[in-house]
Amino acid sequence: MILRTQSLTPEQAFMKLKHYCAYQERCHQEVKEKGYSFGLRKADVEQLISRLIEEDYLNEERFARQFVGGHFRLKKWGIIKITYALKQKQVSTYNIKKGLLEIDAEAYRKTALQLIKTKWMALKKEQYRVREAKTQAYLAQKGFEPALVQELIKIVRNGANQ
Repeated sequence: MILRTQSLTPEQAFMKLKHYCAYQERCHQEVKEKGYSFGLRKADVEQLISRLIEEDYLNEERFARQFVGGHFRLKKWGIIKITYALKQKQVSTYNIKKGLLEIDAEAYRKTALQLIKTKWMALKKEQYRVREAKTQAYLAQKGFEPALVQELIKIVRNGANQ
């Protein structure tokens, strides 16, 4: 539910939305919600979004690239979780694919492997099957692909046995 806290003219709202978008990258849905919170009608919000796009304050591809890069590097999210989060923000499939190009395949694999090693060591006292199941569940929650996780767990498990 969006509370209408204030009622602004479209020009006043445009200035606020311009600052809102300049502060950090935004997706179209966030800007729409902000516009509606100013008490604007749908037609006004759509027109303001068009102006913001024309003036390059709003660019969904740029948003997707920044979102993907940040959530992978800082939060160590996998592709599945990142894709889901962008879909929740109603980002187009095309822009999601463009954003995912920000993830280097080798860095992705190294990050997953590091997360597995850390979790594996944290579960030292657990039985083997429990340890493996909890590690898989942890990486699934982080959004990494099950096939990749299985492959990397084998590497860690074999490395631990040697």
